[in-house]
Amino acid sequence: MRFKIPIFDVKNLSFVVRGQNILSSISLEIFNGEYIAIIGPNGGGKTTLIRLLLGLEKQTFGDIKIYGKNIKNFKEWKKIGYVPQRASLVDASFPATVLDIVNMGRISQRKFFSSMSIQDKEAVQDAMLKMDILELQDKMVGTLSGGQRQRVMIARALASKPEVLILDEPNTGVDIVSQKNFYALLSKLNKEENITIIFITHDVGVIADDIGRLFTINQKAIVCNNPKEALSCEEMSVLYGIEAHLLHNHKHEH
Repeated sequence: MRFKIPIFDVKNLSFVVRGQNILSSISLEIFNGEYIAIIGPNGGGKTTLIRLLLGLEKQTFGDIKIYGKNIKNFKEWKKIGYVPQRASLVDASFPATVLDIVNMGRISQRKFFSSMSIQDKEAVQDAMLKMDILELQDKMVGTLSGGQRQRVMIARALASKPEVLILDEPNTGVDIVSQKNFYALLSKLNKEENITIIFITHDVGVIADDIGRLFTINQKAIVCNNPKEALSCEEMSVLYGIEAHLLHNHKHEH
């Protein structure tokens, strides 16, 4: 049983655009140290849900609390790292090094126009070390592979020392081998650093075996506390619109 205040506490959340229900009556809780995958079809509202949790969109109905505070009153956004959709798709001519990109993760920690402090530099180095990209720090980010750029963008998010890491379809443009390494990396961050991990995917074939819980979003939400038993949930299959066996016993064997 959980007695701690959830990081995210969502009650009866709905989001309507021009009369169309994008999300409807969603209620869920996310607790410290969890490792959660959000799946669902394209257009099902996964990214919208994340944008609402991050305060980037305003809900039409319902309540969102973050660390026990109404989202309108929450100010400690540095606790939440975010890697948006398609973040790793960088133009080859983009004029920034890996170090430049990861340094951006410390902007929220500094006063305007202030220089990088020793603490800032240490946080950036630590983030690059965790992502195994220290040797790439002087490389132009546009010259890197998709998997390398993916790690750079995660390092940028980690540079702020977040307690929560949210990733929106982070495997876009990344090869299968890099995907496998990516899930091992997320699991390590979750287990060794106790970072709460929430990631979105529309690809049911890449769900990691050690996910703690699975959220299915297709306008409504189903929370599956045991992903291995999720496939027996008839309601989930109806909402997601797939045959349940597609998720069965995925072991990342490529």
